[in-house]
Amino acid sequence: MTTFLTAEAADEGGRLDAFLSEELEDLSRSRAQQLIEEGLVTLDGEQVKKNRRVSAGESYRVELPEPVPMEVFPEDIPLDILFEDGDLIVLNKPKGLVVHPAPGHPGGTLVNALLYHCGDTLSGIGGVTRPGIVHRLDMDTSGLMLCAKNDRAHRLLSAQLSDRSLHRVYEAILRGTPREAEGVVNAPIGRSPRDRKKMAVTEVNSRRAVTRYRVLESFPGYSYVRCELETGRTHQIRVHMAYLGHPVAGDPLYGGGRTELGLTSQCLHARGIRFRHPSTGEEMSFECPLPEEFTRALAALRARS
Repeated sequence: MTTFLTAEAADEGGRLDAFLSEELEDLSRSRAQQLIEEGLVTLDGEQVKKNRRVSAGESYRVELPEPVPMEVFPEDIPLDILFEDGDLIVLNKPKGLVVHPAPGHPGGTLVNALLYHCGDTLSGIGGVTRPGIVHRLDMDTSGLMLCAKNDRAHRLLSAQLSDRSLHRVYEAILRGTPREAEGVVNAPIGRSPRDRKKMAVTEVNSRRAVTRYRVLESFPGYSYVRCELETGRTHQIRVHMAYLGHPVAGDPLYGGGRTELGLTSQCLHARGIRFRHPSTGEEMSFECPLPEEFTRALAALRARS
């Protein structure tokens, strides 16, 4: 598979291998170095070195070898579907459900459930392990997801994701309350230099990231907020709220205590989504209720105050 990656101003001066690993999902830096060494990454038709520093505006051609086939089986896993037609599915993903198979999670995923529900009518653009997946949610983030049932719909929905016309709204409980009742966090996000499992606000090998937030309610020690994504970086809301000094409650990775408020993981929910239907052009908008664990935590906070 051939893909083209264009460096932006934020990428200026970063190493090429780091740039590739940030741009290509699930591509490690060592794998990026291997691709470069094998001559599968070129600039203007010329092979490049792995320690090359990228410049804004450069467009790299990357040849990704076909992955070793991974057999993914349909599984009868219940789906909470809000809308479905011949082009797409809008569903409410529960906390704890992994989106697609990966090392450590070969089955029991949303993809397995979609294969059972849809058969062979899912888009194939995401490959054998990610059919129909237009965008992802972390395993322990609940809420709305949009899946494509054919390649045309997938391409058009992905284009809306890229140009930010696909609008997503999240709600969360934070530790503490931001100083400003509403605001914008404009801080670049990249892989943490200290822990490869984490993302961080950093100027090194990072990408532009913008989150708008508004405090809906304040409580002693906590707040209930709504966040809107202008960009879509990995762990963006979790990283940006921690950067403000107010991590998502229950988030053990970015500073929220896992056991606080009776939470089992981060209290973050994809509440709303808005997009244009890929066939009709109609604007479609969906909202789903908060999960039980979230509402229990809110009720406890309201009772305290």
